[in-house]
Amino acid sequence: MTGADGQDDVLIEPALSDLAHRWVAAVRQTSYLDIGAEALRARFDDFVVRLAEVLRAEPFDPEPAAAVGGALIEVGLSSPEALQRTIAVLAGLPAAADGKPDDDRIGAILGAVAAGFTRTGRQRVLDDQERIRRAWARALTDAEHSLQLELHHQAHHDPLTGLPNRVLLYRHLTDTLSAAGEGERIGVCFLDLDEFKTINDTLGHGSGDRLLVALADRLRACVNGAGHLVARVGGDEFVVVVRDSSGPGQLTELAEAMLAELSKPVRLDGHELAVSASIGIVEQPCLGAEPEELLRAADATLYLAKEEGRARYALFDVKRNAQQVLRYGLTGRLAGALDRGEFELVYQPLVVLADNRLRGAEALLRWRHPDLGTVSPNTFIPVAEQSGMIHPLGRWVLRESCRVAADWQRAHPDTPLLISVNVSPRQCTDPRLLDDVRHALADTGLDPTNLQLELTETVLMQSTGRPVQTLRTIADLGVRIVIDDFGIGYSNLAYLRHLPVHGLKLAGAFMAGIRSLASDHVDEQIVETVIRLAHTLQMTVTAEGIETADQAARLAALGCDLGQGWHFGRPVTPAEIPTR
Repeated sequence: MTGADGQDDVLIEPALSDLAHRWVAAVRQTSYLDIGAEALRARFDDFVVRLAEVLRAEPFDPEPAAAVGGALIEVGLSSPEALQRTIAVLAGLPAAADGKPDDDRIGAILGAVAAGFTRTGRQRVLDDQERIRRAWARALTDAEHSLQLELHHQAHHDPLTGLPNRVLLYRHLTDTLSAAGEGERIGVCFLDLDEFKTINDTLGHGSGDRLLVALADRLRACVNGAGHLVARVGGDEFVVVVRDSSGPGQLTELAEAMLAELSKPVRLDGHELAVSASIGIVEQPCLGAEPEELLRAADATLYLAKEEGRARYALFDVKRNAQQVLRYGLTGRLAGALDRGEFELVYQPLVVLADNRLRGAEALLRWRHPDLGTVSPNTFIPVAEQSGMIHPLGRWVLRESCRVAADWQRAHPDTPLLISVNVSPRQCTDPRLLDDVRHALADTGLDPTNLQLELTETVLMQSTGRPVQTLRTIADLGVRIVIDDFGIGYSNLAYLRHLPVHGLKLAGAFMAGIRSLASDHVDEQIVETVIRLAHTLQMTVTAEGIETADQAARLAALGCDLGQGWHFGRPVTPAEIPTR
């Protein structure tokens, strides 16, 4: 079967087709593409089918995936952002292909795609340079001189805005770093317009192009006037190079000027448009710097600015960048970590403070990474949330926790274990949460009254409509709902009375005034007030972070119901949970 673009249509499985659709949506605005929507979709359908074949092939050989990475360059997707978004989407390939890759298959495939993308991108730059050289060689007469100049300009400038393009940017960076003297510094600003896709979608690409031209003129006046270079490197992406920088202050001053200039309204086709931008800044000594690394670091910092609220700039920070690189690397590994058995649960006892009886345990997730060792939940949970892996991971945690509690209940019928499971913000809005709870209880045989779900205060207070109804239905099953880290968010007990909440878990900050007898007792009075109000609303109160017997006794005297902390026990395996 032949499509409108002359290519044979690809027969593709629905799940793979959906992955291809998400891939196109993620990358299409990262570069200026001269290809129709149908033709672009057909190419990505083909890419996904080829990658699925690599994933399923025996013997496994990831190298053909490099051709897909190179093909992205051929389509016109040459920006670092296009590769970053590609890797994030393709982390879901195993699920879409319904395969279970051994060990690092998906990681190897993602690495091959990135390698092919990088090789082809470098070769494209070299090819462009070679074509320029040949064009110059042909310009042998005075009559051809004007053609020489035109070819040179076209090869080094963006046809829409007239700004230097990526080829000229790389050459300028390379020349600047090579010619830099001892002690000289360089600055790079990576700029991206916020929500530019919305303008294209609502007013059309023609209007979007005219807006880009107007904004490029503003940048040119702002940047070139100060003696710096500004280049357009993608659809709505620009890079500014400041040679012989005097320090970060010069870069932040320039960034503020650019943000102010771009924020001025633009009259276009009868509309007055207000545009904001985000900027990532890198400023460092020229010695040892590489063009690609400078651009990569500035691009990564740009996304920190976007995460912080957009319409702002962010300065490159070595520690934050290392964390971002780690999180990025974990995305591909996460996809198969659950199948490889790299996750495990440990359990920290929950104790009745009045008589030190075991009441239950909180399930805590650990990732035993084969190369990195134990990865902190603070590191991998945000990655799982962003990639969507939190859903299968959360279901596994829920089911495994219920299984352990059910086994305990059968082994110790006189001491039923209340198992407490954390529910992430993204899980709270998942319409499948109710079914997940029902299936976990039915499959393991756990009594619903022995299951407790912990939600953060902010998430619960912001939940309305369907999420709240889901929680009410879960509570009607007999499952307890508890607010974790209570006191750091809204702290609105009056509002809580209308929600399906059975208990509060005090934020660790409240324990500060109960850690020693020498405290001024203000925190103790606050805790006592919260306990009294919670009991009025027929809610239990749990204190975590209890480290000493004196602390436990003081909390018990205040009427606190349950306690958790190193005084009662550190997180342990199911076999090590105390029996009393």
